[in-house]
Amino acid sequence: MSCCVLGIIGLQLYWNYQNYKTTVHNFKRDANTALALAVDQEAALRQQQFVLKVKQWLTDTSFIRIECNTNNRDSATVFTIQDVHPRFLEDTARKTKFFQMGMTTFKQKLKKITPAAKILFINHFANRVFKRDIESGNIYYYTQGLGDSISKVFDHSKLNIKTLSALYKKELQKKEISSDFTLNPKYVMTNGHFLTDKVNTALRKPYEIQPVWASLENPNHYYLKEMKWLIISSLLLVGITLSCFYYTIITLFNQHKLVALKDQFISNMTHEINTPLASIQITTEALQKFPADEAIRENYLNIILYQTKKLIELTKEILTSAKLETLGFTKDDNIELNALLLTLINDLKLTDHIHLKYVPNTTVQLIKGNQIHLYRAIANVLENAMKYNNSLVPRIDIHISRNQKEIEIRIADNGPGIADEFKQRIFDPFYRISKGNVHDIKGYGLGLSYVKKVVEQHRGTITVLDNQPIGSIFMIKLPI
Repeated sequence: MSCCVLGIIGLQLYWNYQNYKTTVHNFKRDANTALALAVDQEAALRQQQFVLKVKQWLTDTSFIRIECNTNNRDSATVFTIQDVHPRFLEDTARKTKFFQMGMTTFKQKLKKITPAAKILFINHFANRVFKRDIESGNIYYYTQGLGDSISKVFDHSKLNIKTLSALYKKELQKKEISSDFTLNPKYVMTNGHFLTDKVNTALRKPYEIQPVWASLENPNHYYLKEMKWLIISSLLLVGITLSCFYYTIITLFNQHKLVALKDQFISNMTHEINTPLASIQITTEALQKFPADEAIRENYLNIILYQTKKLIELTKEILTSAKLETLGFTKDDNIELNALLLTLINDLKLTDHIHLKYVPNTTVQLIKGNQIHLYRAIANVLENAMKYNNSLVPRIDIHISRNQKEIEIRIADNGPGIADEFKQRIFDPFYRISKGNVHDIKGYGLGLSYVKKVVEQHRGTITVLDNQPIGSIFMIKLPI
């Protein structure tokens, strides 16, 4: 069982550790991937703005002139882009600079540009030629004026942090990562925050470097946040397994203790039963073998009757204890505790055997309960205080008091006392403080167990304290 429990715990811990490594690895990988995708999307937005800007420039007839002709070997339509106001007027070669290109999808043969052909060319040039060039990070001077304008816009193009932040958050959500982040943090956190790889956001990469990176929460914290219910479930299962294992071990030990108590009970019962049975046997054999006058005969019969009553009382005690465990009893009597204690003192004849101190309380101490069982329970405590007291001058002090909620009965003696390790166990059924094979004091371990059951049936408590300088105090508390 121990090996199985350790194996289960080991497998759970190993599985959680592997899950932790996988989760942290995926978190770091997905955080980097999401940032790269977000940067690409933000760059694409800026590139699209440049495409629109180029379309505006191409449609501006005061800036760019677009013409077409068929002066080529194949007589195909060739489009020409030229500055309306060429720069560098002192350089006649630069003055006439232009850009020509054809479109394979355009089958018409035009010697003069038409509005429809112009729109078609502008869209083709901006969406395909120009966009392909800027995606590769290159700037081409198709014309001097157009190239200067494109270069100027590129030089002023910077990363839009707000746009990138929104895109990055969206990409993280797609990867089911719910973590706060900071782009390009000014200060590097020292509490284990995760920093992504740096990603270049410049449009003219790799020629220019404009890095961006993100700071996210500690991967360990993220793992605990995301997997907390799974971890709690695993720990709960481990806890249940350990609890079941612990319960099994305790049950085994309790069974062992019950066997020991049974053996002790049988030993005590054998001793208690043997004494009256032996006395009855000897007396009966004497009556059979030897003639006896009426007085001796009467004496022998009294001995037999006395020992028989002891056996009946013993069996009655055991049966009563068993019934209390399963059936309980009614509690409809109005019991006046002062009167009950005085009756006990007279019936047990305590003053004949021991120095007793008891002064009845002037206030009526009335409770609801079962007078017969409560009488026998307190009688058991008093008999034990007298039976186990080996002092030269044995003494018992009885004190009764009350508060708003309960009545307290204190029975103190000056006997040998009870060691701390036995104070709770003496109320267990059949338990007696071990003295080896010595049976100098009669008993079979049911008295105090019966007392506790009766007091608890009255919704009260019984505890044992040390009496100073020597002896024990049995304290019974009963609710009013």
